[in-house]
Amino acid sequence: MKVILLRHTPEPEKTVAMAARLCYSDSGIREIEEKVSGISIEKFLGKILRMGHLSVLEHASFTFGIEGISRATSHQLVRHRLASYSQQSQRYVTASAPEYAVPHTIASDPEKKKLFEGAVKRAYRDYRKLVDAGIPAEDARYLLPNAACTKIIVTMNARELLHFFSLRCCERAQWEIREMAVEMLRCVKNAAPFIFRDSGPSCVSGKCSEGEMTCGKPKETRERFRGL
Repeated sequence: MKVILLRHTPEPEKTVAMAARLCYSDSGIREIEEKVSGISIEKFLGKILRMGHLSVLEHASFTFGIEGISRATSHQLVRHRLASYSQQSQRYVTASAPEYAVPHTIASDPEKKKLFEGAVKRAYRDYRKLVDAGIPAEDARYLLPNAACTKIIVTMNARELLHFFSLRCCERAQWEIREMAVEMLRCVKNAAPFIFRDSGPSCVSGKCSEGEMTCGKPKETRERFRGL
């Protein structure tokens, strides 16, 4: 799996601060930019976010390039609707070699890994036979498993990312999307450290939201994510 932050709003925290300052000022846009340049961005944003004025976070967007994740995980990812996605097509891109993800529970057991990989490779071989026989890739792809790897470009704003991380960085999330979400969080923490300072599962900044399904490790989880 590879996760790269391709682009983001220039000076994302300053942009968010400008949007927030504008809401409470009669100054012009250029004046707002000058005023924001002379204040403590962290102190101002901290106050705004504590007030729950989260809409201003939507002015900062982040674009990721992600590859090596399974179709099982991309199907989960695109359920987050406040985002933009461009995914490699199985209709127009013919798979030239088997590329697939192996769950850790299977990879750790040689016998089960052999069974899994044998089934996946057979599916790819039969897929190739159909394509070589003239079957369109868009029809032959019906043979390919959920394990088949894909590539996708994803754009989310900061507000949606905070929500995404609260759900998908949690120990209760499926392992592959959790690993991907953690890498995405690692990327944006470098770009906007204050906005994402307490980001991660809900227990990082407050109570666990999983109720009886909690992993029971809030302290360890909090320390791990604050140390990313």
